[in-house]
Amino acid sequence: MAIAVPLFYGLVVSTVDLVLLLFVLALEIIALLHCLAQRPDAFSAIGTLSKGAWLGLMTIGIVLTGLGFVSTFIFFALLAAAIPAVYMLDVRPALRDAVDGSGPW
Repeated sequence: MAIAVPLFYGLVVSTVDLVLLLFVLALEIIALLHCLAQRPDAFSAIGTLSKGAWLGLMTIGIVLTGLGFVSTFIFFALLAAAIPAVYMLDVRPALRDAVDGSGPW
C-alpha cells in the first residue's frame, strides 16, 4: 500500500498540470483570436499597448505554454497566463466600449 501512494500522487499531479496547461492554452488562443479581430486604432483610443504588442505578448505566452507540455516549464506557462487574463479582463471590455461608442473616448 505504501508503494501505491507515490504512484498515485504522480498521476494526480500530472493530470492537474495537464488540465491547467490546456485551460491556459485555450484562454491564450481565445485572447489572441479576439485581438486579431480588433481594429488597430481602437488600441490607441483606449490608451493601452498597440495591437502588435498585444499580439507579440500573447504569442510569447503561447510558446511558453507549449514548452510546458514538453518539459518542466509549467511555472512559466502559468506566469504567461497573466497576459491573456489582463487582456480579457481589462483591455477587451475597454475595446468593446470604444468600438461601440459607449466609453468615455
